[in-house]
Amino acid sequence: ITSAANFHLGASLTKTHWDHVPLMFLFMVYQVTGGSSGIGKCIAMECYRQGAFITLVARDEEKLLHAKKEVEKCAINNKQVVLCISVDVSSDYSQVENVIKQAQEKLGPVDMLVNCAGTSISGKFEDVQVDRFKRLMEVNYLGSVYPTRAVITTMKERRMGRIIFVSSQAGQIGLFGYTPYSPSKFALRGLAESLQMEIKPYNIYVTVAFPPDTDTPGLAEENKTKPLETRLISETAGVCQPQHVAKIVVRDAVQGNFLSSVGPDGYMLSALTCGMSPVTSITEGLQQIVTMGLFRTIALFYLGSFDSIVRRCMIQREQRTEKNKSKCKCFKK
Repeated sequence: ITSAANFHLGASLTKTHWDHVPLMFLFMVYQVTGGSSGIGKCIAMECYRQGAFITLVARDEEKLLHAKKEVEKCAINNKQVVLCISVDVSSDYSQVENVIKQAQEKLGPVDMLVNCAGTSISGKFEDVQVDRFKRLMEVNYLGSVYPTRAVITTMKERRMGRIIFVSSQAGQIGLFGYTPYSPSKFALRGLAESLQMEIKPYNIYVTVAFPPDTDTPGLAEENKTKPLETRLISETAGVCQPQHVAKIVVRDAVQGNFLSSVGPDGYMLSALTCGMSPVTSITEGLQQIVTMGLFRTIALFYLGSFDSIVRRCMIQREQRTEKNKSKCKCFKK
């Protein structure tokens, strides 16, 4: 494999030839965990269309190879490379560190790390097996900690880099049925804020993305066991396409935005939950201040609607239970 490191040195020499391609992408190395499907794969394709070198990281080798073929179709020159790494980024840090080191030896140091590996479980708190809570924290949180830890030293030495954490709107608001999932996504926000304060002096910027429900294999799997209340609440926001989400996340990361949201609901949630998060500009901070009161008012109506859904489902469930009991009594008589 031709080393992308050589192109880092020669990028300035070819600037006039590649003027139509953003230099943030051209010959840069992008590493995407969870890159075999969904948002991760679409982010890889979006970056590859603009001249990047890509390393796809995921567990399923067969899906990785299929994703590699899809990404390669987006090439804009014959020097681009897609490298695949099959590893569980949540299980063993030393293994993750080793494979990422090998990838960097082949393609060069990572310019942007996209932490997109994740999984979801929905269900009532008491119905979810206890070990599933642990598993979600491992995949959704440690699955982002380990790859980030493996690249951060090199980024600081080079004094450049971008790190993306793909959270969820369920990482901004806790909803019915997401007691195993939401905490693991909320944790990414805390990690991102703390890490940004540490590495900003080194010209490294963190972006935490909060996509809504997105049409991915993960969502299809989640919907199989999603409680009625969760499904009804989720339907109020609709479903986005992963290609659209990917474009927004990549754009925000390149611009150095800390928060990345999708659509009006996403923007409102990000403004409402901004707290002590970093801002990209004074304008962004002023917008958050001005809109906070209005958005809080709208949010209260949303919360009232969600509570109404939960109560209505509970009443209907209790009525069905009573009806079934009555039928049983009649049958016994």
